[in-house]
Amino acid sequence: MYDTQEPAKGPVIADLRTQMKAQGLNALIVPRFDAHQAEYVAPHDERLGYVTGFTGSAGMAIISADEAALFVDGRYTVQAAGQCPEPLFTHYHLFETPPESWLSRVPQAGWRIGFDAMHLPPSWYDRFARACHASGAEMVATEGNLVDQIWADQPAPPKATIQPMPLQFAGVSAVDKLADLCARLAQEDADFFVDTQPDNIAWVLNVRGADVAFNPIPQSFLMVSRAGKVTWFVDPDKLTADLTSHLPESVELRAPGDLLPTVRTQVTAGQRIWLDPDFSAVAVRLAVEAQGAQTLLKGNPLTLTKAVKNRFELEGLRDCHLRDGVAWTEFSAWLAHNVPQRADAGQPISEREAEDKILEFRQAQPGFIYESFNSISAAAGNAAMCHYATLPGNDVPILPTGTYLLDSGGQYDTGTTDATRSFAFSDSRPEGYDRAYTAVFKAFHALVTLRFPKGTQGHHIDAICRRPLWDLGLDYDHGTGHGIGHRLSVHEHPQRIGKPHNPVNLRPGMILSIEPGHYVAELYGIRIENLFEVVEADDGFMEFRNLTWAPIQTDMLDRAALTDQEWAWLSQYHAQVKQHLGAHLSDQASDWLDKACQVFDT
Repeated sequence: MYDTQEPAKGPVIADLRTQMKAQGLNALIVPRFDAHQAEYVAPHDERLGYVTGFTGSAGMAIISADEAALFVDGRYTVQAAGQCPEPLFTHYHLFETPPESWLSRVPQAGWRIGFDAMHLPPSWYDRFARACHASGAEMVATEGNLVDQIWADQPAPPKATIQPMPLQFAGVSAVDKLADLCARLAQEDADFFVDTQPDNIAWVLNVRGADVAFNPIPQSFLMVSRAGKVTWFVDPDKLTADLTSHLPESVELRAPGDLLPTVRTQVTAGQRIWLDPDFSAVAVRLAVEAQGAQTLLKGNPLTLTKAVKNRFELEGLRDCHLRDGVAWTEFSAWLAHNVPQRADAGQPISEREAEDKILEFRQAQPGFIYESFNSISAAAGNAAMCHYATLPGNDVPILPTGTYLLDSGGQYDTGTTDATRSFAFSDSRPEGYDRAYTAVFKAFHALVTLRFPKGTQGHHIDAICRRPLWDLGLDYDHGTGHGIGHRLSVHEHPQRIGKPHNPVNLRPGMILSIEPGHYVAELYGIRIENLFEVVEADDGFMEFRNLTWAPIQTDMLDRAALTDQEWAWLSQYHAQVKQHLGAHLSDQASDWLDKACQVFDT
C-alpha cells in the first residue's frame, strides 16, 4: 500500500549520522514542525519526510547511532509501518510512549542531544530537557539545521504573493485588532508579544497568502510592543504595492531572518515578553532569557480572539457552506449513479478519480479557491487509515460490493469547509459494518443535539459522543472535533473536543467539527462529520447550529436501533438540505436528492 522506504532512507540516515558525529552529537531530534510549529508545512520544510519517508502531518524522529525512532499517533500507525519499515525504524506511539520516554531511558550520561531551536516549542523543549536531565544527557541547540546540511535538492522556501483580506469579509480592521492586542499586553504587564503562527498573523493583519498547500496563509513572524510598534518579519518578495498600502501605518517590515537579532536588540533586562508555550519557537525564549528579560508563557491572545468569529466571518462561513453543500450533493449523486454503472462496464471509478471529481464540483462554485486539505478518498480497507492519501498510479477501485469514505473540504473567499461522508452501494457490506455505521450516526446525533452550560470544555462532552460506540465495545483513536478557521487553517486552535484535557471554554461564535468514526483494519472505515457553530440559546445554555449541508446515507442504518428522536432529526436535516440547496442543483442531483429523501422520510 505504501512504498518501502528502507532502500532510499538508509543512506539519508547514514549521512545524517555522519553530520551528527562531526558536531559531537549522540542523537538528533527531527520534528515534523517547521519554524511556525505548523500542521502543514511547505516542501522546503518536509525534513521529517526527507529523513524517514513518513508523510503524515504529525510525528517526530530521534536519530542516534544505533536507532531511528519514529513517533506517530494513532491516526498514522498503519501508514508509518508501511512507509518506515522495521528494522531500519523502530516505532513508538507519540502519546503513549512519547519522545521524552525515549530521552529518559536510552541516552547515557554525557550524551548531547541536538535540536533546531526554531523547530521546537517551549513546552516540548522543557519536557525533553527534563527527560535528558533524568538520563544525564543534555539538550544542545544546533547551528542551523542539520537536515538542511545534507539535503542536496531541498526545495526553495515558498514565495507566494500575499493578498489583502477585504474588510467586508474580515469584519474588523487590522488597526482595531492590533489595538485590542496592545490593550491585552497592558493588562498582562507585557512589554512585547512575539508570534510565530502564520494563521494568527494573517488574521490580525487581514492578509492571506499561499505559501503552504491548502492554507491561504503567508509564512511570517510578528513582534508587537505594548506601545503599538508592530514589526512584521516577512519575505519582501511576497509583497505588492496594493498590500503595503493596505497595512496599518504602524507596521514595519523586516526579513524573517531578522527575528532573533531584533529580539536581541529590542528586548532589555527586566522586560516581560509574551510567548505561547505550545506554538512558538523556543529559540525566541532562549534569546529573551539571554537578554535578562522574562517570558510570559501563556496562551496566544490572538488564537482565542480569532477562534470566536465575528458577525461578518459567521455570515461568510454560512454562505460558503451552502456552496460546498451543492458540491457535496452533486458528488453524492454522481457517485451513486456511476459506481455500479462503471463497474458493470469494467471501468470502475478509482479513489483518485472520486477525489478529483469532488474538486471539480467545488471548482464550479463561485468563490472557491482550492482544497482545505488533501482529501481522504478511501475505498474498503484503505478507509481504516484515518489520514489515508491516494497515490498517483495507484488506482484502487470503488466497487459496488464495497464501501467508501470521503473526508474533504474547501477554501472559499468567505470561509473554510470540512466534512466527511461514508458510502455503500449495495447490500453486500462487510460483517459488522451496518452495526458500526448505526453507532457512529447515534454518536454524531448525541453530540450535535447536546445543550450544555457556559463553562463547558471539549473534554467534558467527548464521552457523550463516544457513548453509543462504547456501549458496543467500539471506539476511535482520534479527536471528536476541532476548530476551523475563516479562510485560514482547517484545524484551528484552541477549541477542540476529545479525550485529552483542554481547558478552553466553548463560546458562542466558535466553529467546531463533530466527527465520530470507527475503523477496522483492512476492512473498512466509517466517519460522519459536519461543522457547527456554537450559539447561545435564550436560556443561556449553549447549542450547536449546523453549518454543513450534505446528505447522510441511510441504507446502512439499522432503523430498529434508532430512536424516534434520532430518525426525526435525520429526516428534518435532509428536508433542510433540500430547502437550502434544491434551487442550485443540477437536474440529476435534484432528482437523486428527491428520491433519497423519500427514503429518509419512511
